[in-house]
Amino acid sequence: MLDKVVIANRGEIALRILRACHALGIKTVAVHSTVDRNLKHVAMADESVCIGPPPSAQSYLDIPAIIAAAEVTDAQAIHPGYGFLSENADFAERVEKSGFIFIGPKADTIRLMGDKVEAIKAMKAAGVPCVPGSGGPLGEDAAENLRIAREIGYPVIIKAAGGGGGRGMRVVRTEGHLHSAITTTQSEAKAAFGNAMVYMEKFLENPRHVEIQVLADGQGNAIHLGERDCSMQRRHQKVVEESPAPGLTAEQRAEIGKVCVEACLRIGYRGAGTFEFLYEDGRFYFIEMNTRIQVEHPVTELVTGIDLVREQLLIAAGNKLSIKQSDVVLRGHAIECRINAEDPDSFMPCPGLIKHFHAAGGPGVRVDSHIYEGYRVPANYDSMIGKLIVHGADRAQAIARMRVALSEMVVDGIKTNIPLQQRIMADVGFQQGGMNIHYLEKRLKEQKERGIDLG
Repeated sequence: MLDKVVIANRGEIALRILRACHALGIKTVAVHSTVDRNLKHVAMADESVCIGPPPSAQSYLDIPAIIAAAEVTDAQAIHPGYGFLSENADFAERVEKSGFIFIGPKADTIRLMGDKVEAIKAMKAAGVPCVPGSGGPLGEDAAENLRIAREIGYPVIIKAAGGGGGRGMRVVRTEGHLHSAITTTQSEAKAAFGNAMVYMEKFLENPRHVEIQVLADGQGNAIHLGERDCSMQRRHQKVVEESPAPGLTAEQRAEIGKVCVEACLRIGYRGAGTFEFLYEDGRFYFIEMNTRIQVEHPVTELVTGIDLVREQLLIAAGNKLSIKQSDVVLRGHAIECRINAEDPDSFMPCPGLIKHFHAAGGPGVRVDSHIYEGYRVPANYDSMIGKLIVHGADRAQAIARMRVALSEMVVDGIKTNIPLQQRIMADVGFQQGGMNIHYLEKRLKEQKERGIDLG
């Protein structure tokens, strides 16, 4: 077992990691910026180290500062959480070269899956179904790019090889816009990711976003833990997640899960990971792999009863996977609503002082949050302040419990997106299940046109 772990993150995921560590008897080191000295996990950690001022580039993205914190506290390992440096191959490499354990995949694996072009090649070789596309980076030959687009069939989407999180994408519906879309995306990709490489794929008009959770020990053992539907999105950012995916059969789950497990074994994957797919007309199309714990991991934990962060820690300590595929049984239905400090109508971030906080409760209700009464939400980081997760015997009960939980949750002093989440739970389309990734934005647009204030 690990002895001491540096938690290289903040907010709710840092608190989640800390609790998993303490449950296993592992000591914790909280690193934090100056504005985060009052975070809950900092107070609960065995030790804490301030690593810089509020800007992420000078604190949570400062690799030497984080490694130095591990050195001065005699820690064994570093857990990156999600976001920040969690999928930074250089960070993982430097952690390992400095003599510490990186709680996640090997640097080479992160590097492979972080390059979307190379990731697609690797997945195709592993037998994972992919979206029809260019099969590699686009060159400067306009005629050749035009030929590729015609072969794929319009509409197509131009994607940055180093992109992610919905950034570095451009849909092209006609030949006349192809060349300008490629050059513009290349310029944006260079500026945003330091990599101008782009590739082309078929643009699926009405897909759902379905992802498969995996665990692998890097020692020849891997399993999948079912799927999550993350189709309720705004600007490519997930708003609501659930498991299992509405309408997906046990046979489909087993088939795509087996493919993902075999891919993990082929690339020598280690730790927790997620294969993200677009799902349309009963078919899966791989889009990317996230080589870290996901924001939405709690819904999988609730339907499987498996603590994913605990498994990450055990795998990092060198243990073989103790869970077999036959041990994974999905029970009931779970839904997660991301709670953000933002205006529910304009979606502008709303940092500030939380004057009153009351967490929801009751059967099947879980709140993952770092906030408390008197906590000041800083303006320096992502606006998510927590996650409200519920579990029910079936999807209808889960929705009912979420509606009650949202009505109970109180965050006074700042605006939050709780009113938006309440509207989603009351929406007939969402209640039916199986809506595509464009559904929420279309509904929001309709409501805005009708003058409905979500606040």
